Amino acid sequence: MAVVFDRVGLSWRGPLAAAILSNLDRIDVIELMLEDFIDASRAQLGGVRLLRQTTPVMVHGVSLGLASLRPVASRRLDRVARVVDAIAPESWSEHLAFVRAGDIEIGHLAAPPRTQATIEGTARNVDRAATVLGARPLLENIATLVDPPGSDLDEGAWVRETLSAADTDLLLDLHNLHANATNFDFDPIAFLDQIPMDRVRQIHIAGGRWVTHTVDGLAERRLLDDHLHDVPDPVYRLLVEVAARASGPLTVILERDGRFPMTSTLLRQLDQARDALREGRGRAQPAAEAV
Repeated sequence: MAVVFDRVGLSWRGPLAAAILSNLDRIDVIELMLEDFIDASRAQLGGVRLLRQTTPVMVHGVSLGLASLRPVASRRLDRVARVVDAIAPESWSEHLAFVRAGDIEIGHLAAPPRTQATIEGTARNVDRAATVLGARPLLENIATLVDPPGSDLDEGAWVRETLSAADTDLLLDLHNLHANATNFDFDPIAFLDQIPMDRVRQIHIAGGRWVTHTVDGLAERRLLDDHLHDVPDPVYRLLVEVAARASGPLTVILERDGRFPMTSTLLRQLDQARDALREGRGRAQPAAEAV
């Protein structure tokens, strides 16, 4: 069997800088928030290029709103392109979401109706982005508290068809999958069985919390993806399942946006991710040898 080299890393956040730089021997890769560098100084970009000499770097965006019928604005693509060109990351990624209606910013990542029209709109926007940036973005599945109205496809089918139409790969966020499966009562394993594992390149893991969400006047309990809590066990179990199914190398990024724990806690969660990857790969090996 070919050797598969999986990697595990962290999202870069200012308060974590010292912890990250002090533990690069235990961090395989770093993910940067693209918007943090839109107005970066020459010194800041130089610091990233210096970091890139020792550690692989990727960038992750939240502001383009590619999953929309509306064409993404050229000026936004140009600003993103300048960052990507300056940092020269391994890859760049965005979300399967829209973030504005006309010129009105929504303020968060919103799930579009899961229809053929939004599949085609996303594909057109990915084409535009690839033309400007010179590389296609990985697309990330998002968490939502509201099942998108007007949908005629389930999430797994919509993600699969969008990746095919856009001819790009998936950044699979496992806490987003866990949250949606919990909130809307579907089997996350069935979702994994629907999506093309050969398109899964990167994985996000994170934590969340329970909130009360009002739907049609009724208060319902929902799992919120907030990146402020430790990774729960169901997410690690999903990582085992992905590793058992994927044939190519996986890059796993732990996302943490606030309420930062001790460095030892973050490093322990990275090690738990490595253990999950090993368990999944070990499960896959006997099946491959039997073929």
